[in-house]
Amino acid sequence: MSVVLVTDAEKGAHPVSAVPSTRTVARAGLAAFAAAALAVTFASPAAAATGTRTVTEGGTTYNLSLTAPDSAAASGANITVTGSGYNTAQGVYVSLCVVDGAQGANKPSPCLGGQDESGTTGASHWVSSLGGGLPNTSPFGAGGTFSVQIHVKADLGGGNVCGDTVECAIVTRADHTDTNDRKYDVHAPINFV
Repeated sequence: MSVVLVTDAEKGAHPVSAVPSTRTVARAGLAAFAAAALAVTFASPAAAATGTRTVTEGGTTYNLSLTAPDSAAASGANITVTGSGYNTAQGVYVSLCVVDGAQGANKPSPCLGGQDESGTTGASHWVSSLGGGLPNTSPFGAGGTFSVQIHVKADLGGGNVCGDTVECAIVTRADHTDTNDRKYDVHAPINFV
């Protein structure tokens, strides 16, 4: 560190220091803190939405939990959806669907990609103890868990636009082995931006 002295004729009787003032240091520190906070905000992952439900089947209670991002690009995005507490004896479909009313009140439908039996759209995923051999299928993990990727977008087709003409959510629902069973309907709300 160096100190520069200016003559009285140049600057009066007070020395001028090359060391920044306390106020300058404080401002620089505040600016650095604000920049770091802003960087963390933009680097943070999207917030999550969680749907939960407790159901009983055959005398066993299942605490279902479904978690997905709470927002996605309206034009389309691949998202990761996780679940836990599911009955591994009952397969479920994971998809973006139109929802009408509370969980279990009405079958979530229509869903993005329709009935994708070939598993090629990526808009749904079948989780089942029988699954895992076909595209977009996988078996349950320990404790009825899963982590899958699905493709979502606001326009489901047929005039169904999430957040505009219909309400949508990332859902699980019982698979084709018990399609009318509403116990496994769990909704995680999503908004499109």
